[in-house]
Amino acid sequence: MTPSTPSPPEHRIRGVALWLFAAFLVVAGAAHLVMPEAYLAQVPTWLPARRLVILISGIAEIALGLALVLLRRHRVVVGWAVAGFLTVIFVGNVDQAVTGTAGFGLDTTAARWLRLLVQPVFIAWALWSTGAWAHLRRSRRRRDGPEH
Repeated sequence: MTPSTPSPPEHRIRGVALWLFAAFLVVAGAAHLVMPEAYLAQVPTWLPARRLVILISGIAEIALGLALVLLRRHRVVVGWAVAGFLTVIFVGNVDQAVTGTAGFGLDTTAARWLRLLVQPVFIAWALWSTGAWAHLRRSRRRRDGPEH
């Protein structure tokens, strides 16, 4: 086993984390479709077709959650896609905090700003559980060679 290859326990933990994250995305995506009005506070008012954005983002979340578990050979790419999606979603979270828009249980200024700390955790979770970070590190090592 090389230093970059996860040990069996770490591999199992990553697997469980991946499935939990996939389930989270599917459930969150379904919630977008079932109760889109709950997500309006997180979509900037300057964005046109806000309800359509909510529905499309819900479908995207469901697709990404399913892709995490179904596209095993492409898991690293899916991990980066999830991270990119969550980064785009972060714009809505920042807008909600800046404008002070209450919604989705975020009814205080502190709650809205604390919510911003969660998104980077989700991004890290996606990159770690898919092995995307490890893949990036291995690629850099191969590119830079052993002297770096």
